[in-house]
Amino acid sequence: MRRVAIIAAMAGELKPLVRGWRHESRNGVDLWRLSRGEGAWIAACAGAGTDAATRALVEVEKDGAVDMVLSAGWAGALRETYATGSAYRVARVIDARTGEDFGTASRAGECCLVTAGGFADQAEKRRLAAVHGADLVDMEAAGVARAAGRRGIPFSCVKGVSDGADDRLPAFDGFLKPDGRFAWARFILFAALRPWRWPALARLGANSRQAARSIRDCLLDILDE
Repeated sequence: MRRVAIIAAMAGELKPLVRGWRHESRNGVDLWRLSRGEGAWIAACAGAGTDAATRALVEVEKDGAVDMVLSAGWAGALRETYATGSAYRVARVIDARTGEDFGTASRAGECCLVTAGGFADQAEKRRLAAVHGADLVDMEAAGVARAAGRRGIPFSCVKGVSDGADDRLPAFDGFLKPDGRFAWARFILFAALRPWRWPALARLGANSRQAARSIRDCLLDILDE
């Protein structure tokens, strides 16, 4: 049986894909499973950041060897040409901290993604685009690519754009717990006390939901291949 691992940071990124899949939480990792023909798809999320993404993959491997690994989830656009709500196959992943450059197994990669160590505001997005020539930014894909490379497992990446290159958003780093989980209660309180941020946060929510649906469609195309 061919086993495919899909690694994301947050459950919301996977929600449209895993609806109806068997779910369990184990060792701080959410896992969803679906058997299809001769294959098994296992989706996992453990929080934001490369360490959390690596933990998610390790948890998947406890149930058996993985034949392919996909990094999936939300990303910020570094260029206006990448539309919010859309999903893209990634051709290259760059680790902003180490400079490592990882290729993907995608036959139709559309963009270059850079993995940063934290939330990228407008100024940081401009810097990442200039320094790395990247089109999108996330916080996990390089960790998944590195782990897959060490294991000799084919790696692919799909990212949905949740925020545009010029969007003004809060510094979400302050709401991440040490394990990479998002502190929702603290964030909701923060947002409730700042009504001037509501329009931007509402747009982010709508863009993120559409991006998750686009991620689902793109992943299903890859898995069906």
